[in-house]
Amino acid sequence: MDAAMAQTLFLASCLFCLLILFIRKAMHQRDKLPPGPTPLPLIGNLLLIHTNGTGKGLMKMSEKYGPVFRLYIGPEMAVVLSGYEVVKEALIDQAEVFNGRGEMETFNQVLQGFGITFSNGVTWRQTRQFSIMTLRDFGVGKRGIEERIQEEAQFLVEAFRKTKELPFDPTFFFSQAASNVICSIVFGNRFDYDDKEFHHLLQMINETFCLISSIWGQLFDIFSSIMKKLPGPHNGIRSCLQVLEEYIVKKVKQNQETLDPSSPQDFIDSFLIKMEQEKQNSSSHFHMKNLIATVLTLFFAGTETVSTTLRYGFLILLKYPEFEERLHEEIDHVIGQQRRPCLEDRNKMPYTNAMIHEIQRFSDLLPLSLPHQVTEDTHLRGYMIPKGTRIIPLLHSVLRDPTQFSDPDSVNPGHFLDEKGNFKKSDAFMPFSAGKRTCPGEGLARMELFLFFVSILQNFSLKSYTPPKDIDLSPAMSSFGNLPHFYELTLVPR
Repeated sequence: MDAAMAQTLFLASCLFCLLILFIRKAMHQRDKLPPGPTPLPLIGNLLLIHTNGTGKGLMKMSEKYGPVFRLYIGPEMAVVLSGYEVVKEALIDQAEVFNGRGEMETFNQVLQGFGITFSNGVTWRQTRQFSIMTLRDFGVGKRGIEERIQEEAQFLVEAFRKTKELPFDPTFFFSQAASNVICSIVFGNRFDYDDKEFHHLLQMINETFCLISSIWGQLFDIFSSIMKKLPGPHNGIRSCLQVLEEYIVKKVKQNQETLDPSSPQDFIDSFLIKMEQEKQNSSSHFHMKNLIATVLTLFFAGTETVSTTLRYGFLILLKYPEFEERLHEEIDHVIGQQRRPCLEDRNKMPYTNAMIHEIQRFSDLLPLSLPHQVTEDTHLRGYMIPKGTRIIPLLHSVLRDPTQFSDPDSVNPGHFLDEKGNFKKSDAFMPFSAGKRTCPGEGLARMELFLFFVSILQNFSLKSYTPPKDIDLSPAMSSFGNLPHFYELTLVPR
């Protein structure tokens, strides 16, 4: 054998050994990954995922693969966390590692990674800290915002009186009331219920939420580069969000013209003042794009979450009139018919508090939560999760965890009451998510839900022309969000 051939054989042997080592290493790393179904090229495990009832389907899948399993959503690997214990371990016990935000191109095609919800890193931390402090400055968590909600509740009650006991769709009544609370903070004013521009904005929010929750929205998030080039309803998401964006740009310009740095009138003013303070800082995260994205997400979330929960809640009360009767009894006993409800009443009304919690638990507004992302290589339950992996904390599995709630698929306010009838907290109550990415508006939303529910039930009894047994509480749409079936409500003055 000549020298050249010997050298060739030596190199080939080295390459073969390196290839074996590479394959063994790859297999070893794969063995460390969470278990999961075998993916198909390009589409991954999409054929196994229910397009409606996604949360329920993934929870069922966890029975086979365990509480931590991998799933290929198209070509991208995600890790699903199912059940209260493992979601707590990730989002709370390892909060710093699991606090990244996974991408949702449906939103980011307009937000571009800015704002309080879909940003990451320093941008997210600074925006979140500023937003929480500014919301507090404008009364969130204080008496000031309570009075605004009480006032809005009275506007809502008066609007309901005008329905004159005729059946009506409550969707936009609830949207207007919930939206006016956040509008008074971010824009410095509320809107009349007959304001056409306001109604159009709310329609855009409602349509966006419905489209993102549809199969078209899901496909857009998974195959965004392809779907952007195709016609279809998914293109309406961008159009709707741009209408909201254009309105916010208009409001920002108005604020710039009237801005008094010594006396900010709303959230936009405060952000503009912060931008001016940091204008010499070239790396500042307080700039116009971030302002518009932050206001858009506050406006959107502050409107849709509370209004959809109210809509689901009153459907539940139509289904179970015995719950409504108990609520009326407690409201009459604690508050009566004349005095307007206040937050201090909540501690004296355990059944009402429990019922509202149960409505939030059962309605399960965001069953998959918003996607998270691990910020570094990490381990969970003995599995390795690579940096940048999308995490799906299955809130549906937490709110329906049979180890935390007896008979979790049934509506039962007793889930939040002890044997003496006192209100009982549950660590598994996570409709606002958990950890560092908990919804910053949680406190505001809980205030609104209590004051709106109680104000309406103080003044009205509910009536439906559909027999309770025929009322369907299953979601009309269930993927990104859970949306109730359409129904009409009739309110009878008490």
